Amino acid sequence: MGKVRKKTKNTFNYSVNRKKLKRKAQKKAAPRITCDEIRNAWNDAKSVASNLADMGLASDPNKALPIHGNKAKNAEQSQVRKPYVLEELKALASLPSKKTMGISSDMVLYVRHMVENYGENYKAMARDEQNYYQDTPKQIQRKVNLYKRHHPAEYQALITSRTKQ
Repeated sequence: MGKVRKKTKNTFNYSVNRKKLKRKAQKKAAPRITCDEIRNAWNDAKSVASNLADMGLASDPNKALPIHGNKAKNAEQSQVRKPYVLEELKALASLPSKKTMGISSDMVLYVRHMVENYGENYKAMARDEQNYYQDTPKQIQRKVNLYKRHHPAEYQALITSRTKQ
């Protein structure tokens, strides 16, 4: 006959402070710093405010630029220990942005098709098969104008190729 296994009972550990454990886990799972420049200069042993002060950044804008010009606070903040972070951030901000808010690729294709086939006849565009969303002539005109603003050279090329045909 087999042996009976003795199961140890799960007992509560009173010597562990669960609240502290939870706080520690939340701190570790806090959002990561996405900015490479700041993350590289960050010191985990220091507080957020002292880290930002070392980099020349402000943790609280109200204290950084007080309404009543307190000269003592302004003199304190001039002690930047990591000026290279500010220089890197300025260089990054001065670069032209790669992302432009504008038109989706689907809308570009839609407008190109409409302009190639109909020119500026918006009523005919509204009756086209590719007008899946049943846009009114006015809505199509707005989309074409948006395309004109974002891609003026391409729009002129479409119009000139249409007139040559």
